[in-house]
Amino acid sequence: MQDSSLLQLMWLASPALPIGGFSYSECLEAAVDSARVATESEASLWLLDQLHLCLARSELALLAQAIPAWQSADEPRIGALNAWVLQTRESSELRAQTEQMGRSLLDWLRNHSTASPGQISLLANLLPSYPMAFALAASATRAPLRECLLTYAFGWAENMVQAAIKSVPLGQSAGQRILSALTAEIPTAVDHALALDDTARQAFAPMLAILSAQHEVQYSRLFRS
Repeated sequence: MQDSSLLQLMWLASPALPIGGFSYSECLEAAVDSARVATESEASLWLLDQLHLCLARSELALLAQAIPAWQSADEPRIGALNAWVLQTRESSELRAQTEQMGRSLLDWLRNHSTASPGQISLLANLLPSYPMAFALAASATRAPLRECLLTYAFGWAENMVQAAIKSVPLGQSAGQRILSALTAEIPTAVDHALALDDTARQAFAPMLAILSAQHEVQYSRLFRS
């Protein structure tokens, strides 16, 4: 992989990317509030389950198909994949998350040369979801597909570990141990996602949906999801 591609992927994975990922816990805060997650080990197991049961089967699997779609300018495929993301968000706050982060990443793309005006216009007209906006940004790096998925997963892991540190709460050392555990499992999750096709891709996590609905009316909270 060329240095420029690697640096662009590192940029996309950076917590400093101004897309607002730090403001979401993806229901982890609701799990803490309901006493399902109260310790470092429980937080680690929760996030590992989320990585394998949710991210690998849904967003990573979608990215594996969306990045080639952007590279081949397959507009019907791009529209269908974006619609799938929006239709599979199971609560209003999870839908709001992917829409807000998608819009923010689209705004970032408008200020960079990594996407063409035509691609940006197409995405803007679709009500962009975050995975599809990321797929566009990653496709422009010309990095290998597997490395693009590893980048997405690591960026997700960093945000979720920070959410765990704030909501459980945990210390920085505990957060680094959880991130280490997630990092060790990310390659397996990515390889699983790469093997899935349209018929196997899924977004089915009933307890996560229930916790998200509960989080929407949670009395005291730090995060938007």
